[in-house]
Amino acid sequence: MKAIKLPKALESFVAAAETAEEEMLVFTEKKRPVAALVALRKVDRESLTLSTNSEFMKIIENARKEIRTGRTMSLEDIERKLGRTAAGSSSRRNRKPRR
Repeated sequence: MKAIKLPKALESFVAAAETAEEEMLVFTEKKRPVAALVALRKVDRESLTLSTNSEFMKIIENARKEIRTGRTMSLEDIERKLGRTAAGSSSRRNRKPRR
């Protein structure tokens, strides 16, 4: 990631856009990040939208905390809880086809 002061960026926006083709460019003001320039050709727009959604990011961070603390559930446990197998519902698999 590269940082550039906001006044300098305003003077050379074209150069900034060219830099952003290679890496994310962060604009700073008084040494604090205030904006970022990202080449969309290298970024999935849905991911970019989600990564700027504070509610979504809270969900992700909570999930990461649960994983770090070992609060996970195996696929087998989930299937057992739902009464299913990896191939789908166990009752559906044993059923005869309808005629």
